[in-house]
Amino acid sequence: MTFLGAGSTVFAKNVLGDCMLTPSLQSFEFALFDIDQERLQDSLNMLNNLKEGLNSTVHIKAYTNRKEALRGTKYVINAIQVGGYDPCTITDFDIPKKYGLRQTIADTLGIGGIFRNLRTIPVMLDFARDIEEVCPKAWFLNYTNPMAALTGTMIRYGGVKTVALCHSVQVCAPGLLERVGLDKDKGDIKWKIAGINHMAWLLEITRDGEDVYPEIKRRARDLQSEKHDDMVRFELMDRFGYYVTESSEHNAEYFPYFIKKNYPDLIDQFNIPLDEYPRRCIEQIENWKKMRSDLVLSENLTHERTHEYASFILEAMETDQPFKIGGNVLNTGGLISNLPDKACVEVPCLVDRNGIQPTYVGELPEQLAALNRTNINTQLLTIEAAISQKKEYIYQAALLDPHTSAELSIDEIVALCDDLINAHGDWLPTYK
Repeated sequence: MTFLGAGSTVFAKNVLGDCMLTPSLQSFEFALFDIDQERLQDSLNMLNNLKEGLNSTVHIKAYTNRKEALRGTKYVINAIQVGGYDPCTITDFDIPKKYGLRQTIADTLGIGGIFRNLRTIPVMLDFARDIEEVCPKAWFLNYTNPMAALTGTMIRYGGVKTVALCHSVQVCAPGLLERVGLDKDKGDIKWKIAGINHMAWLLEITRDGEDVYPEIKRRARDLQSEKHDDMVRFELMDRFGYYVTESSEHNAEYFPYFIKKNYPDLIDQFNIPLDEYPRRCIEQIENWKKMRSDLVLSENLTHERTHEYASFILEAMETDQPFKIGGNVLNTGGLISNLPDKACVEVPCLVDRNGIQPTYVGELPEQLAALNRTNINTQLLTIEAAISQKKEYIYQAALLDPHTSAELSIDEIVALCDDLINAHGDWLPTYK
């Protein structure tokens, strides 16, 4: 298996450490690739130490040539970030601020998500060309955001067998139960989730066959009088009837209701952490300086299997023992029948030796499909912009973004896009 973006050392430890604990993967080579040679070497050292600590028999090798890292591989795990915190994340936040447009995470939708897509899609299509040449049968497991548009691009234009994975699905229901004070380990808890990445919906949740949504909603309303970090999702559940998978700080910027310069009190009312992603980046950079020696140089590393899907997917494909995931796939054939076929949707999928087999969901409640479509509109036009390299589609993607269009005029949005294009420079191809 090949790990692209292997310099993401902590995430590599989680995903590849899981694989080291999986018996059916012990004969594999873990091929590591990253454009940052120092971080690549850090990950190689860390993983070799972890291998010894776990008594794994995998072979680990770092590559400086991407195509050679991919040659003959069965599985590709993708965890890249094009442009990094400095300069591109800084650009994504600072220029919109000049227009009064504030963001929290900016890695999925919004003006920041659009430009993160535009600089990442060309790199992903380069991957696709390499995959077609040296490992055409490989499965591509995408962990990189913006997940929906990147995955849709790889399937529609890259011709690569792709599934995208986000841990918000498997932690959603247990996290909600815990948050409202219900025992997440008591009884037989079952749930159903479907929608789009970061805006999938907890459609059903039962304990021992009994619907627990009414009790969840009652407790959530009681908590809305207190300050906590999930107030946006509780408000959405109250107004639209269902809980959304990704965090409140993410969802605050997927809708036009919460971050509004003319209503500054909303930020405090819903406890919205503006500029949260840059804050996390700075913190992670500082933490890495402190933890590098402990993680990279330690000869006593240990690991317990995490809830990340990758190792379970590979195990199911290798052993033919079925496993169910929440996966991001193309909405081919109307898996969610009231969303567009070109959309990338997050639905339950069965995994076995046949690969990823998405399940049919049918119609979402109409209000949920409507909310998803507002995000899908921008995602599809962003893909159109990346493929055609025409500026008009960038403008249109931004004009249809719920948060951006609620805050700025048409002329302001066009000017903002032009400023971001100029600021990105060589991080973007030339747009006509």
